[in-house]
Amino acid sequence: MGAVGVTILCLIGFFLAYHLYAKHLARNVFQLRPDRTTPAHELRDGIDYVPANRYVLFGHHFASVAGLSPMLGPAIAVIWGWLPGLLWVFFGGILIGAVHDFGALVISIRARGLSVGKVAEAIIGRRAKTMFHILIFFLISFAMGVFILVISGLFSRTHPEAVLPTFSLMILAVGVGYLSYRRRFRLGPLTAGAFALSLLIVAVGLRLPVTGISAGSWNLILLVYCFLASVLPVWQLLQPRDYINSFLLYLGLAAMYAGFFLMGPEFQAPAIQPSPAGAPPIFPFVFIVIACGAISGFHGLVASGTTAKQLDRETDATFIGYGGMIGESLLGLIAVLACTAGFASPGAWAEHYRDWEIAGNLTEKLGAFIDGAGLFIHQLGVSLPLAKGFVAFIAVSFALTSLDSATRLLRFNITEMSETLRLPVLGNRFVASLLAVAVIGFFAYYRIDGEPAGMVLWELFGTTNQVLGCLVLLAITVYLIQRKRPSLYTLLPMLFMFLTTITAMILKIRDFHRDGHLLLLIIGCGILILTLWLAGEAAFRLARLYREGFPSIDLDIRIEPGAKRPPDPSRG
Repeated sequence: MGAVGVTILCLIGFFLAYHLYAKHLARNVFQLRPDRTTPAHELRDGIDYVPANRYVLFGHHFASVAGLSPMLGPAIAVIWGWLPGLLWVFFGGILIGAVHDFGALVISIRARGLSVGKVAEAIIGRRAKTMFHILIFFLISFAMGVFILVISGLFSRTHPEAVLPTFSLMILAVGVGYLSYRRRFRLGPLTAGAFALSLLIVAVGLRLPVTGISAGSWNLILLVYCFLASVLPVWQLLQPRDYINSFLLYLGLAAMYAGFFLMGPEFQAPAIQPSPAGAPPIFPFVFIVIACGAISGFHGLVASGTTAKQLDRETDATFIGYGGMIGESLLGLIAVLACTAGFASPGAWAEHYRDWEIAGNLTEKLGAFIDGAGLFIHQLGVSLPLAKGFVAFIAVSFALTSLDSATRLLRFNITEMSETLRLPVLGNRFVASLLAVAVIGFFAYYRIDGEPAGMVLWELFGTTNQVLGCLVLLAITVYLIQRKRPSLYTLLPMLFMFLTTITAMILKIRDFHRDGHLLLLIIGCGILILTLWLAGEAAFRLARLYREGFPSIDLDIRIEPGAKRPPDPSRG
């Protein structure tokens, strides 16, 4: 079966998974109720807790979890052929990733919108919270340090035409947020106007590329933006920017798929290439390299960080949590297609993926996605430079959505850590945001053997991210078992992820030891110890519950009726 036939089967499968499997989980496993009060209403403060229209929140959530990773991961993993990556994006997305995101959102809204780290304290124990916080702090800090470097590189070297549209979108977002929340303008006309303007500015950006600003200067500008995005009320910048941004991705995805079907290309990559030059073993690393698009621990942080605080109705969790992951899997699928069927010939593909060192280069692989996806859009009659410029703008915009959302998530994490550390000053959102930006900046600026620290530690990103995804599934599984709900839907994915991530971590630690990378060896061993310790904590917790006969009590962390609410400054 050719590339077109395989893609049609995947699209049908995604549709059925959402309408059958997700609805079953909502009704019979998580038992969602439309009349249950959500934290967005009960704790509304106009800054973080703000009830949102489900379509606006879907856009914010989708844009936040998408980022660069569903483009980069598949673009690297196709070195093993098109089939392993495609199968993992499809089955991993519907059976593991979407369940992970959905479950993380549900357990957070049942716990006042607190992060998955804080929820772990109630589900597993106090030490579990501390271990989650350490992993989250490390993962977000160095991953976003890398995102800073990648974005500044795109702005300063390869795609300066994306600068004007990117920053114009921020100004549009502030206007949409003000007019929607303060002036109560109708959302439909605002969306249409902002979307049309953003498309116009993409075309203008091709004619007015912003050049002459160094990568180091862009690093500083992006860090200042992160601070502002973290401290401003969520309705003022973060939510409307992600919402408008999501429409660009919807259009981009639709155009890429339409162009793909119109072009009708064949795979230029082999179905399976088990031993590429210099590459790690296909198992378990195909499951590690492709994180976003299949399952990513970062998604659990978004779901339980910003999204849970904005959910209007509990039943919206299906659409936003499970549906948002399906959307990202569609992006991961088109990335696989762009990097395997978007080449002119098998020889051109083989040259681009001739060894692991070249395949693992982040900028090179992002370029492969931009070239292949741009070629698909070109089939619709769009000039090739404009098509590539549009895809580059999408890539940069979604890297920024991950960056600003992650800074806010890191601020939440630092605030929760302040309780453990007994440092109430870290509970101040300005202080916590400043610390978050400083740590991200450290990984962007500090150099190890001449390379930015974030890039050196990037080898640990995939395993750390998947370890976190495994641990989020563990927390959800314990939550379901405590309540005598069906738990195999999360238990089996958790066991699979535990096997793959622990295997990958051990293999990476072996490589770090062999190559003499002392820093990576120490951090890798630390993450492995934390993971095994947390799994042990969960096992002891379940054993104790089993001995007690799983007492039939409702352990949901709920907000008591009549609890005092903070003032809502968004209401005049």
